[in-house]
Amino acid sequence: MASPSDVYRSTSPVSVSVPPAPHPSASGNHDAEADLPRIVPRRHVGRRLTAAAALLLFAMVVNSVVRNRAFQWDVVGRYFTTAAVLDGLLLTLWLTGVVMVLGFLLGTPLAVMRLSANPVLRTLSWGYVWIFRSTPLLVQLLFWFNIGALYPTLGLGIPFGPEFVTVKTVNLLGPTFTAVIGLTLHEAAYAAEVVRGGILSVDAGQTEAAQALGIGRPRTLLRIVIPQAMRSIVPTAGNMLIGTLKGTSIVSVLAVHDLLYSVQLVYNQTYQVIPLLMVATLWYIAVTTVLSAGQFYVERHYARGSARALPPSPQQRIRVRLADLRARLERATVRRG
Repeated sequence: MASPSDVYRSTSPVSVSVPPAPHPSASGNHDAEADLPRIVPRRHVGRRLTAAAALLLFAMVVNSVVRNRAFQWDVVGRYFTTAAVLDGLLLTLWLTGVVMVLGFLLGTPLAVMRLSANPVLRTLSWGYVWIFRSTPLLVQLLFWFNIGALYPTLGLGIPFGPEFVTVKTVNLLGPTFTAVIGLTLHEAAYAAEVVRGGILSVDAGQTEAAQALGIGRPRTLLRIVIPQAMRSIVPTAGNMLIGTLKGTSIVSVLAVHDLLYSVQLVYNQTYQVIPLLMVATLWYIAVTTVLSAGQFYVERHYARGSARALPPSPQQRIRVRLADLRARLERATVRRG
């Protein structure tokens, strides 16, 4: 039978003697990092082959577009900054901004009504969203453009009584105003759902805590719920903004001089359809790129406080890549020396 002292000796930790590190002067100019094991990342052959195939396919597509004479790139460059095209672009940007602002100004109360405890308000909001999301946008625009057939005049007065002001709809609703009304009412239905989803994403405890502190419901909504809901609203609203920018091209059926209609007027005279369509396409791509970059920075702004580390910006990524490349070059220079 083993004695307690034997058990103690068997379970006692084993001491390992570590040789002292050599003094830097003893090794001279020897690089201490060379003695450390080198970590080599795993080589993903399949991933590299897939990336090479994707780059090859992309190069083939770019080559087919750039070297295809049917695109007539000289004509594209000639009409890209003409006055007619720039005027159409400005109207497109104006329509996009006005429709988005008015759409969210109308959609936010609709979202609040949808979340209300009042069944009348909730039903009316649901009915509005249901009707305008179920009807194609082109049908809505054509309906508003021909509203004079249903209501030749619009009046303001006492219901079932005299009218004080009367306006003919033919003189009131022009093509541009009709486009603003149709697009705004259509976007408001989608904006209501976007805002409603953002409000529902906020923890109910935030509202309960505000009520416990005696804060009113309007102030709770504007100062506590909506700022936190913006984190969920901004990505979808950014997609809506880009969709609205491209969706404004449908107003060309109303003879509104937007970007697409301006291009159509030109190629109806010159019969250069493909290059003029490329002019409109390149402008849409350029504006969409700028809006996407702006959406990225707005999302980073509202992500503060919710994420431990914000996603790196393009400038930060470039600086990290350059610092990594500089460090690799310095290590390679030291090894050669």
